[in-house]
Amino acid sequence: MRVKPVVGVLVSLVLIAVVSVIVVLRQSPGGIKLPRLGPECTVRADGEVTLDSVQMANAATIAAIGIRREMPEQALVVALATALQESKLENLDDGDRDSVGLFQQRPSQGWGTVEQIKDPRYAAGKFYTALRKVKGWQQMRVTDAAQRVQRSAYPNAYEKWADESRVLARALMGRATGAVECTVSGSPVVRGAAAATALLRGLKLDWGKKLDAASTEAAGLTVSVSTADSGWRYAHWLVSHASATGLERVRFGNLEWHAPDGKWQQVTTAGAHDDGRVVAEVFS
Repeated sequence: MRVKPVVGVLVSLVLIAVVSVIVVLRQSPGGIKLPRLGPECTVRADGEVTLDSVQMANAATIAAIGIRREMPEQALVVALATALQESKLENLDDGDRDSVGLFQQRPSQGWGTVEQIKDPRYAAGKFYTALRKVKGWQQMRVTDAAQRVQRSAYPNAYEKWADESRVLARALMGRATGAVECTVSGSPVVRGAAAATALLRGLKLDWGKKLDAASTEAAGLTVSVSTADSGWRYAHWLVSHASATGLERVRFGNLEWHAPDGKWQQVTTAGAHDDGRVVAEVFS
């Protein structure tokens, strides 16, 4: 009996089947689960979306730029759906023809230089500027509004990300409490005062003049807020960027997020409850 060749064929078939399933799952147009390339982030806001840490940070930046420009929530939905379709929320170095970045914008089509488009803040800003010029975009389907900006060869492709984008937009607009949870493992990339300074710099770059009063100290930073929505916007932004910033804890209201377990829990420390500030602590 030639057992070994048969076993080898069976093993090969199993491997092919597993790889095929993985490919299908990663390319599934309507699935909530997206590719996970690093620490996992889960967003729950009238639905659930799972992203990796890079995708989550890019989504938070896209949302912040929209809020900063006083765009309505639907604009964030359109922008996020576009980036999900074009790049899976990854800041790509290349694409079709000369396309680059989160939105696969093309230097040859007047979107800017490669260096500019590779800046997520610049790319998101250019997208919102173009969207604002589309007459009646607020009443359009997500895919139609996105297509008027992108001019894609696949005009209906954006719609399959509409549900996921609504979940993300609701959370990142601060309309849900403790909605963004990211688990961060391993050694922090930066610690102490350097981490706090870098964190504040990132906040200012994304939020600009929209950022309420913020201050740093060796242990982290605080952001003063006037409403619960604005507090959760900053809290969710901080958690979204935690993996690359040395962030250990975020506290707002009566909830606290902790990096290793990635969950929002009730604050148990006496006197720590504060509705007027978002408190972020970095690893020392």
